[in-house]
Amino acid sequence: MPTNEQVASVRYIVDDVPAAVDFYTTHLGFDVKFVAGSAFADIRLGALRLLVSGAASSGARATPEGLGAGRNRIHLIVDDLDGTITRLRDAGVPFRSDLVSGPGGRQILIADPSGNLIELFDPAN
Repeated sequence: MPTNEQVASVRYIVDDVPAAVDFYTTHLGFDVKFVAGSAFADIRLGALRLLVSGAASSGARATPEGLGAGRNRIHLIVDDLDGTITRLRDAGVPFRSDLVSGPGGRQILIADPSGNLIELFDPAN
Protein backbone atom coordinates (compact mmCIF):
# COMPACT_ATOMS: atom_id res chain seq x y z
CA MET A 1 0.00 0.00 0.00
CA PRO A 2 1.34 3.47 -0.82
CA THR A 3 2.01 5.76 2.08
CA ASN A 4 1.45 9.49 2.32
CA GLU A 5 5.10 10.00 1.40
CA GLN A 6 4.63 8.50 -2.12
CA VAL A 7 8.20 7.39 -2.76
CA ALA A 8 9.46 4.60 -4.94
CA SER A 9 12.14 2.51 -3.22
CA VAL A 10 14.89 0.58 -4.98
CA ARG A 11 17.58 -1.49 -3.26
CA TYR A 12 21.07 -1.80 -4.70
CA ILE A 13 23.59 -4.17 -3.18
CA VAL A 14 26.95 -2.40 -3.10
CA ASP A 15 30.53 -3.32 -2.26
CA ASP A 16 31.19 -0.12 -0.30
CA VAL A 17 28.32 1.88 1.24
CA PRO A 18 30.33 5.10 1.89
CA ALA A 19 31.65 5.05 -1.71
CA ALA A 20 28.11 4.56 -3.05
CA VAL A 21 26.76 7.41 -0.91
CA ASP A 22 29.58 9.67 -2.10
CA PHE A 23 28.94 8.72 -5.75
CA TYR A 24 25.18 9.33 -5.68
CA THR A 25 25.38 12.57 -3.68
CA THR A 26 28.36 14.04 -5.55
CA HIS A 27 27.49 13.09 -9.12
CA LEU A 28 23.70 12.69 -9.19
CA GLY A 29 22.40 15.08 -6.52
CA PHE A 30 20.95 12.59 -4.00
CA ASP A 31 20.40 13.64 -0.37
CA VAL A 32 21.34 11.46 2.60
CA LYS A 33 18.44 10.55 4.90
CA PHE A 34 20.08 7.85 7.04
CA VAL A 35 23.40 6.00 7.20
CA ALA A 36 24.17 2.93 9.30
CA GLY A 37 27.95 2.79 9.00
CA SER A 38 29.20 0.50 6.26
CA ALA A 39 26.05 -1.66 6.30
CA PHE A 40 23.30 0.53 4.86
CA ALA A 41 22.22 3.98 3.69
CA ASP A 42 18.91 5.56 2.70
CA ILE A 43 19.46 8.25 0.06
CA ARG A 44 16.83 10.20 -1.88
CA LEU A 45 16.34 12.06 -5.12
CA GLY A 46 12.85 13.50 -5.38
CA ALA A 47 10.40 10.62 -4.98
CA LEU A 48 13.13 7.96 -5.41
CA ARG A 49 14.37 6.29 -2.24
CA LEU A 50 17.57 4.37 -3.00
CA LEU A 51 18.60 1.87 -0.35
CA VAL A 52 22.28 1.02 -0.69
CA SER A 53 23.08 -2.13 1.22
CA GLY A 54 26.52 -3.50 2.05
CA ALA A 55 27.51 -7.04 2.94
CA ALA A 56 26.54 -6.59 6.61
CA SER A 57 22.95 -5.63 5.79
CA SER A 58 19.97 -7.96 5.81
CA GLY A 59 19.20 -6.84 2.24
CA ALA A 60 22.45 -8.40 1.02
CA ARG A 61 21.29 -11.94 1.70
CA ALA A 62 21.70 -14.24 -1.29
CA THR A 63 19.05 -14.15 -4.00
CA PRO A 64 17.25 -17.49 -4.30
CA GLU A 65 18.96 -19.78 -6.79
CA GLY A 66 17.71 -19.57 -10.35
CA LEU A 67 16.59 -15.93 -10.26
CA GLY A 68 19.88 -14.54 -11.58
CA ALA A 69 20.64 -10.91 -12.23
CA GLY A 70 18.85 -8.97 -14.89
CA ARG A 71 19.35 -5.62 -16.52
CA ASN A 72 17.76 -3.72 -13.68
CA ARG A 73 18.66 -0.07 -13.33
CA ILE A 74 17.33 3.15 -11.97
CA HIS A 75 16.13 5.60 -14.59
CA LEU A 76 16.87 9.28 -14.05
CA ILE A 77 15.51 12.01 -16.31
CA VAL A 78 18.07 14.78 -16.75
CA ASP A 79 17.56 18.31 -18.08
CA ASP A 80 20.83 18.57 -20.01
CA LEU A 81 22.00 15.11 -21.06
CA ASP A 82 24.97 16.36 -23.10
CA GLY A 83 26.18 18.58 -20.27
CA THR A 84 25.65 15.79 -17.75
CA ILE A 85 27.69 13.36 -19.88
CA THR A 86 30.54 15.87 -20.14
CA ARG A 87 30.50 16.57 -16.38
CA LEU A 88 30.48 12.87 -15.47
CA ARG A 89 33.19 11.95 -18.01
CA ASP A 90 35.36 14.76 -16.62
CA ALA A 91 34.80 13.32 -13.13
CA GLY A 92 35.90 9.82 -14.26
CA VAL A 93 32.48 8.17 -13.88
CA PRO A 94 32.41 4.85 -15.82
CA PHE A 95 30.03 4.67 -18.78
CA ARG A 96 28.52 1.30 -19.74
CA SER A 97 27.00 2.27 -23.09
CA ASP A 98 27.25 4.79 -25.86
CA LEU A 99 24.61 7.47 -26.19
CA VAL A 100 21.63 5.96 -28.01
CA SER A 101 18.53 7.56 -29.47
CA GLY A 102 15.12 6.00 -29.81
CA PRO A 103 11.53 7.01 -30.31
CA GLY A 104 11.18 8.03 -26.66
CA GLY A 105 14.39 10.03 -26.35
CA ARG A 106 18.12 9.64 -25.76
CA GLN A 107 19.84 7.59 -23.08
CA ILE A 108 23.20 6.48 -21.78
CA LEU A 109 24.18 4.06 -19.02
CA ILE A 110 26.65 4.75 -16.22
CA ALA A 111 27.68 2.53 -13.32
CA ASP A 112 28.05 3.23 -9.63
CA PRO A 113 31.20 2.06 -7.79
CA SER A 114 29.70 -1.46 -7.42
CA GLY A 115 28.67 -1.75 -11.08
CA ASN A 116 24.94 -1.07 -10.57
CA LEU A 117 23.44 0.58 -13.63
CA ILE A 118 21.93 4.05 -13.84
CA GLU A 119 20.17 5.16 -17.02
CA LEU A 120 20.39 8.87 -17.71
CA PHE A 121 17.49 9.80 -19.98
CA ASP A 122 16.50 12.84 -22.02
CA PRO A 123 12.91 12.44 -23.27
CA ALA A 124 11.99 13.35 -26.83
CA ASN A 125 10.14 16.63 -27.05
